[in-house]
Amino acid sequence: MGLYVETVIRTDMARLWDRSQEPDQHQRWDLRFTSITYLPRAGEDEPQRFRYATRLLPFLSVHGTGISAGERRRADGTRVSALRFSSRHPLSLLAEGSGYWRYVPDPDGGPGIRFLTGYDYRPRWGRFGALADRLVFRPLMGWATAWSFDRLRLWCERGTTPGRALARALAESAVRLLATATALAYAPLAAALAVGLLALLLPPLPGTPAARRCLRTPPGRVPAPEPRLLATLSPLNTPEPS
Repeated sequence: MGLYVETVIRTDMARLWDRSQEPDQHQRWDLRFTSITYLPRAGEDEPQRFRYATRLLPFLSVHGTGISAGERRRADGTRVSALRFSSRHPLSLLAEGSGYWRYVPDPDGGPGIRFLTGYDYRPRWGRFGALADRLVFRPLMGWATAWSFDRLRLWCERGTTPGRALARALAESAVRLLATATALAYAPLAAALAVGLLALLLPPLPGTPAARRCLRTPPGRVPAPEPRLLATLSPLNTPEPS
């Protein structure tokens, strides 16, 4: 099953497009990438190739390559981008995949833009990789995508920079953990469990990114069709590392 995330961002289309399509802006808010670098291309009409990297530890990153294309001017007023990506890095569970982003303005002319993504990938490492993906990696990727979308929303709507949003999230998580630890140390067990449950379930503050604010399934649970633009991108060849 592919991953799907959707949110509504009250901003203008140009700002949202730039902050999601320009590499130096995209890498600021998306947890899935530490760096994104465009590669030279032969002409303006050619798809854009890029390199990406994700830091796992301070001195360890996995990297890969991709190809993308976008349509800014469509008859219905929407925009769309599509990409294919792959990684030969031996520590990357993700072997290859593809996906798209859609930008859908409010049909009534309001300020909200439906910003949504659908993507899927093939894991490596055989049966172990498939199990690790289903139990751990795929849920983590879905959460990271949704959390990042909400961080982008806060940046566009409130002017909260991605760095400040991350600092708020870490600070709020630390407060919740401290409250739970203090309750476990000094309060009766029932009260401590109640505090821990509240710390887990209470929604984050309005200025703190939260994955739970995004939709994780398409409206009506009907899989969204891939844009035709995706079919124009040539598959990337990524043989398994020896």
